[in-house]
Amino acid sequence: MSNIPQIGQPAPDFSTPDQNDNPTTLSDLSGKWVVLYFYPKDDTPGCTTEAKDFSELHEDFSALEAKILGVSPDSGKSHCKFISKHNLSITLLSDPEHILIEAYGAWRLKKFMGKEYMGVARSTFLISPDRIIAYTWPNVKTKGHAQAVLSKLQELAAI
Repeated sequence: MSNIPQIGQPAPDFSTPDQNDNPTTLSDLSGKWVVLYFYPKDDTPGCTTEAKDFSELHEDFSALEAKILGVSPDSGKSHCKFISKHNLSITLLSDPEHILIEAYGAWRLKKFMGKEYMGVARSTFLISPDRIIAYTWPNVKTKGHAQAVLSKLQELAAI
């Protein structure tokens, strides 16, 4: 398991396909804020809440020149169904080999009903326009999270 990038460190670059199989690269997003959030699985209750909340605030993020990217191990096909079913307005990246997930330390030991297993830890990174980690949420609870990220972005973008 890799370490979680810390505030002030350069954000690990990546090139990962989106839901339409188009490569998405952090370096292509230079000059924009990036909200990079990791979630376990499409169309599960917590993940759906988080994706819908980010979608509802999409225009507020866009007004601040921010791109929202959700990342899970699910396939592009799964992402397309998830987006269509819930009318999502965000970009979802597919990382079945956990390359991006591990680069950001989101592939971690988890516990559920007494069993331990490796899985995606719900976590979010706010990356500045110069590709530096501006803020991290290493252990996200979905309720109110998208609004908390937007509030932090509004605070940092105003500096």
